[in-house]
Amino acid sequence: MTKTDIGGLMRLSDIAAAFGLLTRLPIPVDGEAAAKRGGAAAWAYPLVGAVTSGVAVLVGFGALALGLPVTVAALVIIATQIILTGAMHEDGLADCADGFWGGWTPARRLEIMKDSQIGTYGVLALVLALSLRWMALSALLAASGFGATLIVAGLLSRAAMIGVMAAMGNARASGLSQSVGQPRLTTAVIGGGLALLAGLLLLGASIAVYGGIVIGLAVICAAIAKTKIGGQTGDVLGATQQITEIGVLLTALALQAA
Repeated sequence: MTKTDIGGLMRLSDIAAAFGLLTRLPIPVDGEAAAKRGGAAAWAYPLVGAVTSGVAVLVGFGALALGLPVTVAALVIIATQIILTGAMHEDGLADCADGFWGGWTPARRLEIMKDSQIGTYGVLALVLALSLRWMALSALLAASGFGATLIVAGLLSRAAMIGVMAAMGNARASGLSQSVGQPRLTTAVIGGGLALLAGLLLLGASIAVYGGIVIGLAVICAAIAKTKIGGQTGDVLGATQQITEIGVLLTALALQAA
């Protein structure tokens, strides 16, 4: 065991691989090593969520410091997240909406999801998801601890992706998720544990509420994917990230109002 290889479960190179896969940041990645690690590197996904959300928080606070209204600052935050991730999660949500409800058979649904064109269901899903994020962020920006909440949303939503990956096999024999490979349950536990521990430090005992909401939403996403296409794909993981992040933001609003 070394400092960069903890029992073969966690490696520093996994962090670079995770950022290279889930963001558009110019992170140097050893492609061959990343391919060999495959799904074993997925434990680092929550770190990507923490960093991208943290950068978005800083940009949002900068917008507020310039005197921009909270509605504009919230939109700037969302734009920052989209730029950093290349909208890959939003794209997954739209593809799932089009495929799951636009096709009558698993094969046809997968075919629709692979199509680069967006349909009515996809447009509606994006409009609703972006509207919920924008309204929730606008309301939360004036509250204390907003930055911690958004970072926790980034952490937990990426941990949810690992859980879905570990719980189900791939629905197709090609694609991004299939190329990465299925992580072991241990990998999902490590990633989820890191997300919850960081969340505990940031939000205290209320992380139990957020964690429960995210687990519940991830199970629902997985169940729908299993019913519709028989497994998971990269699009399913992206949709799971979006839905669980929105769940965290709405939970924060509910706790704030309580």
